[in-house]
Amino acid sequence: ETYNVTVSAIELGQLPNIGSEIAIDEITGSELSGFKAKLKQSDAQIRNTASTELEKLVDLKNVGRYQLLKGKNIMTQDLNAPELTKDNLILIRQLLDVTQLELAKTIGVSERTVWGIENGSQKISNKFVDKLLVAYPDFAESIEVQFDWVSLTFPDLTSKQVIADVLRLQENLFLERPTSQNFYTREMAFAGEKNIYIQDFAPVKNPETQAIEQKFGTTLYLTGKGTRLFEKALLEQNMNWRNFFEKARQYRGHLTRLDIAINDKWGLLNMNDLVKAVQEKRFWSKSKSYAVHGNVDDGWTVDFGKSPFVIRAYDKHKEQANKGYDTDVKTRVELELHQDKAEYVFDEWFNHDKKLVDITFDILYTYLWFTNEPIDAQKLKSDKVREVIEQTVEPMPVWSLLTALGNRMKFVRQPKKQ
Repeated sequence: ETYNVTVSAIELGQLPNIGSEIAIDEITGSELSGFKAKLKQSDAQIRNTASTELEKLVDLKNVGRYQLLKGKNIMTQDLNAPELTKDNLILIRQLLDVTQLELAKTIGVSERTVWGIENGSQKISNKFVDKLLVAYPDFAESIEVQFDWVSLTFPDLTSKQVIADVLRLQENLFLERPTSQNFYTREMAFAGEKNIYIQDFAPVKNPETQAIEQKFGTTLYLTGKGTRLFEKALLEQNMNWRNFFEKARQYRGHLTRLDIAINDKWGLLNMNDLVKAVQEKRFWSKSKSYAVHGNVDDGWTVDFGKSPFVIRAYDKHKEQANKGYDTDVKTRVELELHQDKAEYVFDEWFNHDKKLVDITFDILYTYLWFTNEPIDAQKLKSDKVREVIEQTVEPMPVWSLLTALGNRMKFVRQPKKQ
């Protein structure tokens, strides 16, 4: 396998030529967050030859890669979401509108325990969090995770084979029509709508032999509403999403896009507050690009990053209201992953037996962080940006609570009849 690793070469003084063996101390990071390496003290040979090879390096700087041949072989590192803090508990109590005594009585602990946690003299145990979520089920179910877009490419199948073998739906429920989208020539749309649809190549007659020729290769799309409709089909087939993706892989299907939605039904996140934080530079993002769209009346949307990975936060309730629909979701945070980034999620899910919810919040926590005060520009240039920010700047309470509660939330299905 080939890994692209970002290396800080400050210690070298000058760049080595392409192909040099560079001794490194350690490699940290993961497939999704990217890898970083620290160099060992440069050796004299590299220092001596670097200047004579500099012209070659300039000529070749856009081709080839440096060889990193020494150092650690293990190039993965677990990403962990934060634990609940005393500030998180204070915020939870404020959201529930209860006193320390009322909270203690409801969850069955002493008032001293709650007081001890909130003044920082006692840690929050997993048992305490479990009792809290059992005692306040509405709060426990206020944040949920679900798929909102799935697209898979099958190099060896036609659309009709995908319908029959992968989706296991009736072909006569699909409307066949021509398309020129994504270089395909045919589209099969479930109930004629772009919710569940498959694009491939229509069979053509060879003018010389008069034989019907079929080109293979197809892409399946399950859009937002389409995922809910397909969950009804999965329910009828007594399957879950994991079963479906395992079957898709048997047919050499690979993900081209996966959107994972985090639904906030409590109204924990306020888009006006998030937009204000962005405008005041009170956030850190692994990606340097971001964009704000919308307004107070129609709802805000904030995008962080560009394809192949975007984190998007928006006012779901206002978005649906503008379309004439109602929803109990107030705010939604989406992870939009393409190609390798999408496949990374399933590699962690299938091969490392991680929970999908844990993976989702690990990624969110690793990529995006809101704070209570502006972040100093110098801190953003630090080699250990994230660590510096977390140690010196207070987090935004609601964002901290969302990421800390994340691994306690549920992955949900909402099957919808068609």
